[in-house]
Amino acid sequence: MVDGSAVLGVFSVYVAGVVIPGPNFVAVAHKAASATRVEALAMVGGIVLVNLFWASCAILGVGIVFTAFPWLALAVKLAGAGYLIWFGARLIVNASAGKPTAGVNATAGGFRQAFAQGFATNIANPKSMAFFAAVFSSAAPAHVSVGTFVAMLGMVCVVASSWYGFIALTLSHERIATAYRSCKAWIDRVCGGLIVALGLRQLIR
Repeated sequence: MVDGSAVLGVFSVYVAGVVIPGPNFVAVAHKAASATRVEALAMVGGIVLVNLFWASCAILGVGIVFTAFPWLALAVKLAGAGYLIWFGARLIVNASAGKPTAGVNATAGGFRQAFAQGFATNIANPKSMAFFAAVFSSAAPAHVSVGTFVAMLGMVCVVASSWYGFIALTLSHERIATAYRSCKAWIDRVCGGLIVALGLRQLIR
């Protein structure tokens, strides 16, 4: 049996957490404008997979683990912040070096790489970890039925896929992509700077 009120409560919290711009938003926006639509959607797939993982952990009690072992939460936070700083800095360096934009035609390697980038960006995102460990887990009941658990994960999948998919489809439009390519270096520097700033913000909080 599905507890509709529990699913609705988690839904209201999760929607608010997803739409607030963060590293995932910046990464998808940049991929959509700089690469192909297929690669942007592949990155969305990687992000959604990690969200399902964090949601499962939150429902099953990952917040308790981080409370019992605060050093583990700190280690994940530092590693995630380090990755975001490295990822953003690489965008800035590549923009300054004039690295070319990805080709128009997607390849299997580009698809796999985009999926891996989405996965890595989200799994190393301290914002995601903190949100699911604290906010999401507090909204989920202590004990849920299998049906409610599956319904919550389905909700997470639909919401995350819809939001990030919308960003990917919108920003991969030909006119937007063309505009991006005309001022690629500056946009890459801005995106890289935002990601570095998010990493530093997580590092010092």
